[in-house]
Amino acid sequence: IIMMLVCLINKLIVYKNSVKNLDVLKIFHYRRRVSYKMKYFKDIPEVKYEGPHSDNPFAFKYYNPDEVIDGKPLKDHLRFAIAYWHTFCATGSDPFGQPAINRPWDRFSSPMDNAKARVEAAFEFFEKLNVPFFCFHDRDIAPEGENLRETNKNLDEIVSMIKEYLKTSKTKVLWGTANLFSHPRYVHGAATSCNADVFAYAAAQVKKALEVTKELGGENYVFWGGREGYETLLNTDMELELDNLARFLHMAVDYAKEIGFDGQFLIEPKPKEPTKHQYDFDAAHVYGFLKKYDLDKYFKLNIEVNHATLAGHDFHHELRFARINNMLGSIDANMGDLLLGWDTDQFPTDVRLTTLAMYEVIKAGGFDKGGLNFDAKVRRGSFELEDLVIGHIAGMDAFAKGFKIAYKLVKDGVFDKFIEERYRSYKEGIGAKIVSGQADFKTLEEYALNLSKIENKSGKQELLEMILNKYMFSE
Repeated sequence: IIMMLVCLINKLIVYKNSVKNLDVLKIFHYRRRVSYKMKYFKDIPEVKYEGPHSDNPFAFKYYNPDEVIDGKPLKDHLRFAIAYWHTFCATGSDPFGQPAINRPWDRFSSPMDNAKARVEAAFEFFEKLNVPFFCFHDRDIAPEGENLRETNKNLDEIVSMIKEYLKTSKTKVLWGTANLFSHPRYVHGAATSCNADVFAYAAAQVKKALEVTKELGGENYVFWGGREGYETLLNTDMELELDNLARFLHMAVDYAKEIGFDGQFLIEPKPKEPTKHQYDFDAAHVYGFLKKYDLDKYFKLNIEVNHATLAGHDFHHELRFARINNMLGSIDANMGDLLLGWDTDQFPTDVRLTTLAMYEVIKAGGFDKGGLNFDAKVRRGSFELEDLVIGHIAGMDAFAKGFKIAYKLVKDGVFDKFIEERYRSYKEGIGAKIVSGQADFKTLEEYALNLSKIENKSGKQELLEMILNKYMFSE
């Protein structure tokens, strides 16, 4: 077989000048590689549930995907997803250092060959962890070409390869999106750019990304305004930029209807970084924007932990706001370092954080089309392949543990009972009139003038935090 391959290669070399389409060589190279494709994670066993007493770093301690809670397996409650960009594209570079992580799937000189190798590595990784979903940007899975036509051709080739893997894989697409922030053309933004040509290019890119997400069976499509904001108002027409952003999103809604994409549209809030101020600052800002431009019926929110921190909010604050406004769609699961002022995208290992997050998800009725996407990356110094696997195991265990604690809290109604009692004054008397709309300033003044004494009761914060700890420690 080896001799036959050598002969074939020699013939191709001899006659290469007479071969008009040199893609034959590329196709042969790729097929040869696929036939003997590398097992990137061959030294890492398939990750399975072994229980909380296991010392095996490659085993789940709290995440048992088949454990049934409230009539549904845990894997369907949590709907874990792998972030393609951090997991398979991250190099460990930061503002102060060059790439420190060299992955075995980035060993080729051709960007397209590297892209194909990443697909192989990705689906092997998905199988090791038995995750139900993954998420991607268009430029994560396929490189840019010399122009948009060539870029779309690259994307189509990789999408065809992914589709082949999806036929036999248990892992599906949770959501897709377009990278409208990395390329220099987006230096002034995309949908909010001062340059109409950039707006047009971004629209074409999202059009293609929507088509690809639909083709791959994605259940959602995410918009993250990485550079949809400003550095200074001295050169910014804020009104025009916000109006254009709304026009852009309406175009996306219209095109999704045209092609029959029935996935959920999501917007991911973030206050800053890379811009000084981004228009999708937090959940409340996004909700107000969507309401103003009549977009709220088409969009929900994809809440990220670290973005909430940067906005000066607790994660569960953002989730609570989204929940009570029926806007909670999905979650990007990570966490930040509270001593650092930037988006560190660390794997979530804080069980208090995951408990309070899953409390809101359960109260919202669980995920519909959304899920928990690990928008998290290993630290720069954690450059071995096993670190990549262990990071995901730690995050999945933390959310599984948090879900189980939150489920008991919701079932026992601990906080609900306290809150109901705390606001009992609005169930009767003057409070009931306020809530029902029967009161006005005149009637309230008349009532207040006759009050002899106002008595408040303790908020019992310390007691409630003690109760939370009791549930966390006893689970």
